[in-house]
Amino acid sequence: MPSIPQQIKSAIDKSRHVLLHLHPGPDADSVGSVLAFFHYLKSINKDVTLISGDSNLSPNLMTLPGADQILSKNYFDIEVKDYDLFIILDSSETRQISKLKKVVFPKALNTIVVDHHASNTGFGQINLIDKTSPATCQILFELFTELKIKITSEIATCLFAGIYADSGGFKYSSTSSKTFSICAKLTKIAPNFSQTIFNLENNDRPERPKLLGLHLNNIKTYFNYRVAISALPQKLVYKNNLNSDDSVNSEIANTLKSVVGWEIGISMIEAGKNKVKVSFRTRDSEKFDVAAIASATGFGGGHMAAAGALIPQPLTKAKRLVLRAISRLHPELGKA
Repeated sequence: MPSIPQQIKSAIDKSRHVLLHLHPGPDADSVGSVLAFFHYLKSINKDVTLISGDSNLSPNLMTLPGADQILSKNYFDIEVKDYDLFIILDSSETRQISKLKKVVFPKALNTIVVDHHASNTGFGQINLIDKTSPATCQILFELFTELKIKITSEIATCLFAGIYADSGGFKYSSTSSKTFSICAKLTKIAPNFSQTIFNLENNDRPERPKLLGLHLNNIKTYFNYRVAISALPQKLVYKNNLNSDDSVNSEIANTLKSVVGWEIGISMIEAGKNKVKVSFRTRDSEKFDVAAIASATGFGGGHMAAAGALIPQPLTKAKRLVLRAISRLHPELGKA
């Protein structure tokens, strides 16, 4: 039987119309991996469509090469039956394709899943999943290398961006010597990597620091000061003429877990009626697997050190759900 990389190449060679997508609340690994694959498919003259999915792109991700080719459509805006191959990147389940409705694949649609999330069960016809990898972009580098696919400057920039961002700037425990070796090769191909990092980290809107300030003013601690949570109600966000921002959620959670003694940092924002976005981070993923906590809410997942959830409940109930999940998984923390 052919190897998984060879199966992927065969499926691509046989395809005529290829679909790519971004997961809801796309991050640099989602956008970087999809754009890298987009550039490769265009180089071999494939008819490829790249859709934004449920969310808009943040300004920093629009700086990646090829981002202007992303169509502002979700899975249900297009005729999926017009495609014979769907390449699903950086998505652990079909709800990461769209959360608007249940995603169903047409029978004739071939599917390839490439991902690194621990919660991925392999829902594609062909699955390339490495749960030890810090980023889907790292898996793609290895895939492209094995298949002898030329990594251009555009592809290298996209892959580097995804690896850098999803490894937490090389700070997460999933970062390995292999990660640095791969990034060294990518930066030889695309030497302007410092500009790529600058673009990722310095393209904020004026509203962003205001939203950060609101979060920082709403921090409460639980479980004997070992868990810190910032929870913003929708009315407070709207009162200040702001919108929910997934990247702010992640940044706040990272800030909270950076405090000595706060083992878990959680950021929550009410983004609509019965719609709460949650970001989980931990100082010690061996002790506190936040992917397990997110999964225990029934509405999330991710990695041991960094996870997320979208809870279809009011903020107060969503917060109680999160606290119960922590209590159930970590009784050693005591009462909330």
